[in-house]
Amino acid sequence: MFGDNQFFAVNHLSDEKSRQQSMRFRDTKSIMNVLDQAIDLGINTFMCTTHDRIGEITEIMRNNKSKYQDFNFFPCMPYAHKYANAVTELGIVGSIKEYVPGNIFSFAIKGGMGILNKDFSKLMELLIDAEMKMFRGVKTPVIFLQNVLVDLILGLGMYEVFAQYHDYIKKKFDAEPGYITMNMPRLLDALESVGISNPIICSSINKIGFRMSGGIELYEKYLNEKTFRPIAMQVLAAGALSPKEAIEYLANFPQIESVLFGASSRSHIEETKLLIESYLNAV
Repeated sequence: MFGDNQFFAVNHLSDEKSRQQSMRFRDTKSIMNVLDQAIDLGINTFMCTTHDRIGEITEIMRNNKSKYQDFNFFPCMPYAHKYANAVTELGIVGSIKEYVPGNIFSFAIKGGMGILNKDFSKLMELLIDAEMKMFRGVKTPVIFLQNVLVDLILGLGMYEVFAQYHDYIKKKFDAEPGYITMNMPRLLDALESVGISNPIICSSINKIGFRMSGGIELYEKYLNEKTFRPIAMQVLAAGALSPKEAIEYLANFPQIESVLFGASSRSHIEETKLLIESYLNAV
């Protein structure tokens, strides 16, 4: 499963590499070149944020349906930086006008009273609809809630929000809800407490415990004993592990069905894909 961090200057190890990536992928054509290389190598799933540039990519694919008919997007929302920047530049009301579908009056009709009554589910639905507009006409079989929000909900103990999100994604988009977190064990317990069984959870899974809140031992216990659909991310621990040792570790957990990784060259994409297939398919 291909990720988008490298396209938007996200590098957990090096600010200098982030700067270099920002320069390299400053136009959409350069991103499409790498995506086309991934597709040529048999990778047809792109897990991405709702960055504005993603809308340019979906537009290209909508206009070339025969070429990209088997390609899947896994949107991850909300894109926190987008909203933070908008509030700074436009204010709260201005940001609502910018990102909520329709105008401020339709927002008030559908969601205004709900907000006054602290019914956050209406606002959540409006924002999901806004985020998903860029994906119209392309395949989105799984839609993820970003860890910045998932882990906030966990901390606040507002687990019913997960159930509302789960139901809305299934009903409105006929898709599977997914969840990204930095605390997989706690999230799985929370989801099960509101009746969500066998959820799709994307979390850091690596042999040194990088960004694995709760500890590596608890993660391993849940991977061996619990029923859910885990997706492994940050498997290289921000460069602390080689691809080979990282994938070898994942092979200890047959329940892991997917690995999320980013790369910016055909050779790195191919190397990682072959390693994943070699070790995980052998389990």
